[in-house]
Amino acid sequence: MAKSEIEARAGEDMSPAEELKTAMGEFVREFKTFSHDIHQRFEQQDDRMTKLDRKTMMTGAARPALDAATHHEAPHQKAFAAYLRTGDDDGLRGLDLEAKAMSTAVAADGGYLVAPQIADTIKSVLNGGQSLRSVAQVVEVNATSYDVLIDQADVGAGWASELSSSSETDSPQVERITIPVHELSAMPRASQRLLDDTAFDLEAWLAGSIAAKFARTEAAAFIGGNGSEKPTGILSHPIVEDSIWNWGEIGYVASGADGDLTDPDKLIDLVYALGAQYRANATFVMNSKTVSLVRKMKDSDGRFLWSDGMGAGEPARLLGHPVLVCEDMPDIASGSASIAFGDFRAGYTVVERPDLRVLRDPFSAKPHVLFYASKRVGGDVSDFAAIKVMKFSAS
Repeated sequence: MAKSEIEARAGEDMSPAEELKTAMGEFVREFKTFSHDIHQRFEQQDDRMTKLDRKTMMTGAARPALDAATHHEAPHQKAFAAYLRTGDDDGLRGLDLEAKAMSTAVAADGGYLVAPQIADTIKSVLNGGQSLRSVAQVVEVNATSYDVLIDQADVGAGWASELSSSSETDSPQVERITIPVHELSAMPRASQRLLDDTAFDLEAWLAGSIAAKFARTEAAAFIGGNGSEKPTGILSHPIVEDSIWNWGEIGYVASGADGDLTDPDKLIDLVYALGAQYRANATFVMNSKTVSLVRKMKDSDGRFLWSDGMGAGEPARLLGHPVLVCEDMPDIASGSASIAFGDFRAGYTVVERPDLRVLRDPFSAKPHVLFYASKRVGGDVSDFAAIKVMKFSAS
């Protein structure tokens, strides 16, 4: 029966069947209304959960590796990225920088400190390269130089009886070595169109480019740098025959042949020319061409002097000592010092300032943008007794 007919007969008595039909109709209408409300609430809850998941992915697992910083570092990362892409430095100027090295980064010349994530990436690449840095002592300073104090002589001592008087003994001789830090710079460039592409990982590209340039430049200076606006290399100091060696010089052992090495016993002479206190931590340093000669050499029993590393990442060994293949060592030639052997952690010190600065130059190479990155690093021999070399000469 229609609703209009039921209302028209409201004053009349209805049969039980009609009353049941009316009640069921009211129940169905109320149930549909309730079901619709529940469905809307579920949709709203699902929408909120979806938005929460997306936000979690954007700030957590989906974040790029170089941007995996703590929450308080995110504004600095975002401001630095904006500076690299567009030159907008308002975000950097408004930041509250807490670290001491970072607070001095905004200078009058417009330099800014690279975000800590990028600096860590560059440092790991430098440490991972085949450079003297990997076996030398590395010191971080916040000054323009680093002083190394070397005690060249022991305190004197003597025997005395119970009743005899003690005489004055010799005093130690302390040598001061000053290692200045020098500016190392790189200037990669990118087109503005490339920078405008938001899919381009600018920070990873910048870190990789700078790291490769810095690693090659400083590795060469640690070996042959002349100390003029660059580190002083181990081969830049006077090299003299080991029997007449004095402090401030590098002692050498002759190979026995001009521009060649034919007697493997000369390598043993080189090992034992180094003091016993240094041999335990000593390393051979040579380039690949020298390695190709040395690893073919055998002892009198026909056994190779060279042995490859037993595990992944373990260096090869020569006469039981690890070998660092450093391509900046000179090739074998007449009178060349192509093999170095020593405890370089005691004998050579690398000094660097931890901050890395980047200047953005959009004008000098239009339509490209130049990024002038610089850091300060120095190096020098800190213990001349800890390093010996082989000179490829007859005597």
